[in-house]
This record gives sequence, structure tokens and C-alpha cells, in this order.
Amino acid sequence: MKLGAFSISLNVKDLKTSQSFYENLGFSVFAGSLEMNYLIMKNGNALIGLFQGMFENNILTFNPGWDESANALKDYDDVRSIQQTLKGKKVTLNSEADESTTGPASIVLTDPDGNTILIDQHV
Repeated sequence: MKLGAFSISLNVKDLKTSQSFYENLGFSVFAGSLEMNYLIMKNGNALIGLFQGMFENNILTFNPGWDESANALKDYDDVRSIQQTLKGKKVTLNSEADESTTGPASIVLTDPDGNTILIDQHV
């Protein structure tokens, strides 16, 4: 399966403090804004999403159809195809994409250690 760009989405207590911390590690703001309560920080191919007040736990995020610079990929596995493959392997999904649709959609699952995984297609 081609899961696309990978990032970790962090639940942060203070967005501005977290922004400064990750800027000190060489990350810069790639998307989002303080006013929207989230920032996507980038350092080379590494992506970290900083989210204040949007969810409780940290999330592993994959974006089918995107590379790490949010450029559309010509060759990728649609989230619905990924969903069908996972269901065929008896992987339990917390939420599913509507298979009668096309375009943006997402699925959510939890790994054996309780980590949330979001597969979030924007194209």
C-alpha cells in the first residue's frame, strides 16, 4: 500500500511555545496558523503537526495522494482501496470512508498499543 506523506500530529498545550521549540530544532511553519490553532512544521522531509485543543492524543498521519510538500502524486492508492485492503486483512477500523464517493476522505484505526492512525486523503 502507498500511504503517502507521513507526519505526526501532536496535541500541544501551548501552540506558540511548541512552535518556538520546534523552530529551535530547525523546523519552519509550512501550513496552518496560530489563529486556526494548528501549525504544520517542516524540516526537510520531516513533518510535525502541532494542534492545540483539537484532539486528545497524538496521531500518526498519512496522506495518500500527497508527497511531504503537499504536492499531488500521480500514482497513489486511494484511501478507499487502502480501506478495502485493511478490511481484507481483518484490521478493525474506528471510522471508514464512504466507498461510494471519490476524492477527499479518511479512515481511522488504532494500533495494538493504542496509538491512533489517521489516513487522510485530501485529493
